Amino acid sequence: MTEIIQKKLNDSPAMRWTALVLIASMMFFGYMFVDVMSPIQALMESQRGWTPDVFGTYAASEYIVNVCGFLIIAGVILDKTGIRFTGELSASMMLIGAVIKFIGITEWFQTTAMADWLNSWWVSMPASAKMACFGFMIFGCGCEMAGTTVSKAIAKWFKGKEMALAMGLEMAIARVGVFAIFSISPIIADKMGSVVAPVAFCTVLLLIGLITYTVFTFMDKKLDSQTGVTAEESDPEEEFKFSDLGKILTSEAFWIVALLCVLYYSAIFPFQRYGANMLQCNLDGISAEEASNIFRWFPIGAAVITPFLGNFLDRKGKGATMLMCGALLLICCHLVFAFVLPETKSAVIAYSTIVLLGISFALVPAALWPSVPKIVDEKILGSAYCLIFWVQNIGLCFVPKLIGNILTSTNEDNPAVIAAKEAGADFIPYDYTVPLIVFAGFGVLALIIAIYLKAVDKKRGYGLELPNIK
Repeated sequence: MTEIIQKKLNDSPAMRWTALVLIASMMFFGYMFVDVMSPIQALMESQRGWTPDVFGTYAASEYIVNVCGFLIIAGVILDKTGIRFTGELSASMMLIGAVIKFIGITEWFQTTAMADWLNSWWVSMPASAKMACFGFMIFGCGCEMAGTTVSKAIAKWFKGKEMALAMGLEMAIARVGVFAIFSISPIIADKMGSVVAPVAFCTVLLLIGLITYTVFTFMDKKLDSQTGVTAEESDPEEEFKFSDLGKILTSEAFWIVALLCVLYYSAIFPFQRYGANMLQCNLDGISAEEASNIFRWFPIGAAVITPFLGNFLDRKGKGATMLMCGALLLICCHLVFAFVLPETKSAVIAYSTIVLLGISFALVPAALWPSVPKIVDEKILGSAYCLIFWVQNIGLCFVPKLIGNILTSTNEDNPAVIAAKEAGADFIPYDYTVPLIVFAGFGVLALIIAIYLKAVDKKRGYGLELPNIK
């Protein structure tokens, strides 16, 4: 008798890589929106009165609701309802938050009664910043929930296949979004003469991202129909239970990974907010566009090498070792920015250090995220990712504000800063030495955690050093 074996949708390389492109597109546009204002920080200060501490508060607002517990709820939603509903929800929240932020920074909004009311309290924060923060909070909830949803979706579609490569490519595509916006945002702002235009452009792109994910949901529904997975037919033993959260929170390996994540990313994403302005200050007041043209190579360094690292991890392993190398490279780069660049004023050193930081940003995430399925059960994978993102968001919430406050306080007596402010200059030459030392300190702690993780893996056999393809 001839047995007919039905080929599943994700058994086709073309179909599973198409699915990856669709879901990665949503993150590509999301990452563009996250950093749309980073290259025009100086312009925000001159046009909207956003000082460094105000800008730091705005950057922190993306994570506030997540830190207050939303990401834990998001993990439950993901494990209860699946990647289709959660992905649509997260993409919609990103779009709604973007629209609110766009409205908040428009010239029109500054003349409204709501703006007058917002200006009547917490006077150190302009109304535009308060409204932008509110929108960024909603966007941040959607963006972080989308990140965990995408990770679980890739784990589902690439299980037993090129999972690390797929996750690496997804991260690479998303980081190209950072490269794109650091290239485009200053140009759009300059051509249109306003900080509003780049935000409007990225808001439209988020709508396109919602559409691409919607297309993916039809593919995923087809895959479930082939495997016989439905909400009604799921095995009660395999369903998510709230008690499963306890299994995650009592896992030593989970906390090691979570701490490594928060320490490393605290030296990356908050740095992205200030990186272009740091280059302006350390390279003798180059223009915002010139600084952005240098900094945009940071995500490109990560984007180019991440797929190769993912492929190596799939076939050869060495994930824990890669985490250690990435943390060490991070430390070196921030110390170069702090002490070498201000003395040399060398564009070559700036470019090379930015690219090396990008390679560090490839090493750690490429090894970190594919390691999570090795330490937790698949049925609670969504919650595990969300809990890690929750811990990460605690750092990402407070560190931008911390850096903004440090930057302001350490420059209070800086003669160059005082003179520029008295002259009403568009560019303020801040000294970034102390904030960069803080970023390097996070890297040192991340390196210590990575060394400990490798020791725990060797003792307990999680397989972090082993290849993913079996």
